[in-house]
Amino acid sequence: MRLLRESLENAPVIMKGDYPYFIHPLTDGIPEINPAVLKDAVNEIIKRIDIDAFDKILTVEAMGLPIGVALSMVLEKPMTVIRKRPYGLPGEVEVSQKTGYSSGRLYINSITKDDTLLLVDDVLSTGGTMIAVVDGIRRIGAKISDIVVIVNKSRNIEEIERKVGMKIKTLVNIEIRDGRVHILD
Repeated sequence: MRLLRESLENAPVIMKGDYPYFIHPLTDGIPEINPAVLKDAVNEIIKRIDIDAFDKILTVEAMGLPIGVALSMVLEKPMTVIRKRPYGLPGEVEVSQKTGYSSGRLYINSITKDDTLLLVDDVLSTGGTMIAVVDGIRRIGAKISDIVVIVNKSRNIEEIERKVGMKIKTLVNIEIRDGRVHILD
């Protein structure tokens, strides 16, 4: 996990209004994604999960995609993407999400009550996306074996875990102060 940590420590920070936003290849696709950093993150996820406990990987568009695809290829398990636009397919579930800098709707497809999911995402900050997604999955009736997030930026992870009803596994916990990313663990 050395490469992931080093790349985060060097990530630039910009302000989106009053919201400090760090820019990193695995969370923004900028600069280009270094395959060694992605591999570092995927290997760490695999260490923290029971690979026999789920049958599908679920991730959120857009920056959950590189993580989900890499996991899907390594674990040889199918992946489904929660999208930012509707398709109107049977069983589609719409959820509203609010982040620290935006709000919108997400659309869950290809999930049934018979599925057990590994939910992976790039960043946990306010918890708005995670809470909305877990609510949608529960409305479908599917199960979640684990939730894994690459970077935790939230100071309220315990409250978010309470709202989703389960532990959220994080690879790296950070805070932004003085215009820089600081690794907390």
